Amino acid sequence: MADSVSIERAPPKPEAAAGKKREPKGVNSTAITLVGLAVLFGAWALSVKYLEIPSYILPTPLAVWKALWSGIAVSPSSPLGYYLPLWGTLKNAAIGLFLGSALGLTLGSLMAESRLIEKLIMPYAFALQSLPKVAIAPLIVIWFGFGDGSKIAISALLAFFPMLINSFTGLRAVEPERIDLMRSLSASRFETYRIVKLPNAAPFIFAGLDMAVVYALLGTIVAEFLGAQQGMGVVITQAQAVTDVAGVFAALVILGAMGITLHAIVRGLEKKIVHWGERGRK
Repeated sequence: MADSVSIERAPPKPEAAAGKKREPKGVNSTAITLVGLAVLFGAWALSVKYLEIPSYILPTPLAVWKALWSGIAVSPSSPLGYYLPLWGTLKNAAIGLFLGSALGLTLGSLMAESRLIEKLIMPYAFALQSLPKVAIAPLIVIWFGFGDGSKIAISALLAFFPMLINSFTGLRAVEPERIDLMRSLSASRFETYRIVKLPNAAPFIFAGLDMAVVYALLGTIVAEFLGAQQGMGVVITQAQAVTDVAGVFAALVILGAMGITLHAIVRGLEKKIVHWGERGRK
């Protein structure tokens, strides 16, 4: 009888084992953000101090913080705080985002399903996008008035194009094999759209929504610059009129924080809804 040979697993190579041990752990992105913020504020404060920059050109971070605190350390119903203007801006931006995104997704879906509709709509969509929004904003204010209508219209206009292009691109990016499979199963066009095309385009749609939410907020602010009674754009305009540069910076800080918050909300929704895309990235 031949000698039995014991087969054992080969031990891992020292290089591979050492390589695994040397793999760095994931760095906390929040810590990196806080460090970068501290460096930014430090450079800002030192620049103002040692370069002797006047406060009416660039205020110190402490002056901006005082202006910011004076607007948030009040009652939410106080007309002197930032809460009511911020609510008015966010309300109009949210309505404009919904209308512009819904229209963009609808037309993008129709364009992806029909070459005729694509040729009919696409040139005008690009022509509309190429127009400077600052130039057509006064026309929109004339058409819709100085109330909320003009703010909603401009925010919807800015949110429309990203959703249109991203939804169209995502729906057209479906593999032909999947479409052929649905046809072999005698699926209708709507079933193919719902089961195959829309899930495939979901990452593209959320990418468009991520841009549209910022553009909608930007459109509302631009409309408030042209004429409004309430909103963060009005706060900035009033601070500029009295040369309150610290107040302008405080309002910009609030808008920047709001943009980061809205981006985080969209990303969180994407992770919850497009869960298959998150697994693919991992």
